[in-house]
Amino acid sequence: MSDTSGADQRPSVIFLMGPTASGKTDLALQLCKNLPCDIISVDSSQVYRTMDIGTAKPEADVLRDAPHRLINICDPAEAYSVGAFLSDARREIDAISAAGRIPLLVGGTMLYFKALREGIADLPPANEKIRAEIEQQAEDNGWPFVHDLLAEVDPEGAAAIHPNHSQRISRALEVYRVSGLPLSQLIKQQLQKGCGVPPLENDYRIVQLALMPTDRAALHQRIEQRFEIMLAQGFIDEVKMLRQRGDLSADLPAVRAVGYRQIWAYLDGECTYDDMLARGVAATRQLAKRQLTWLRGWTDLHRLELSFNKGDDAQPGTDILSQALEILQSSAIYINAAE
Repeated sequence: MSDTSGADQRPSVIFLMGPTASGKTDLALQLCKNLPCDIISVDSSQVYRTMDIGTAKPEADVLRDAPHRLINICDPAEAYSVGAFLSDARREIDAISAAGRIPLLVGGTMLYFKALREGIADLPPANEKIRAEIEQQAEDNGWPFVHDLLAEVDPEGAAAIHPNHSQRISRALEVYRVSGLPLSQLIKQQLQKGCGVPPLENDYRIVQLALMPTDRAALHQRIEQRFEIMLAQGFIDEVKMLRQRGDLSADLPAVRAVGYRQIWAYLDGECTYDDMLARGVAATRQLAKRQLTWLRGWTDLHRLELSFNKGDDAQPGTDILSQALEILQSSAIYINAAE
């Protein structure tokens, strides 16, 4: 074996990112056939039990052959946070690496990837009174108005949040009103002091891959087709079962997930079936747009350009797999795996 005394001795972690409906899971499964990888899901909706169809969880036979960690780990009545993900993901990463295998993190929740890579500060706990005041302002004036309020006190933080991303806007403004400091500034200060969760790259060498569709219209078509397939598979019945529990509401993070929110409103009689379908597709396309916006500004990213042929069934071609393996080999993934 060649001398590696000057090489990076940190164990490797692979990030596999991309917009919804781009084929991340299929590529991940192929990578697992070529490398000693174990998959960790990076999806803020797939953590919830009984939410299977609308979150596009892999089928049971797929999970038997290639288990995905951090799927089905909490109840839909619970709020799963970035902090909880960081704790859970780091535990799984350490366990996989200790077993001599490679953690392969796959998903589209870009905030989770960012927080894991860069770390996160130890932030003030939730303040229910202030949060209620913010939500009342949003109800009276709309979330873009509250986003403007955030921009007045934390322009850097507001610039990174979409004006309709209610949960993130609310938390950022809440942190400011509790601490008197912008969230972006507070995170920087606390990480400099060694507080919170340190960046993963302190201990691991991260190789980042992203599936990047070259044809936005083709991606939109695939999103529409997939949403219609979900409906045919029983997506509405899945939401009905959630409603029948009696302890869930449209305000919970699980129910606010794309697709679930629109079907919940349909079952409440707020819109017709056709309106629900159109809204669900539009919301999913907006999600993909936000994911691509994140990725366009991502640093140290290996982009895998992905073309969809007419009639394609979402399987990444062998050329995409070959490109990914070539990138990983050039990043010395094979060396780390062998050692």
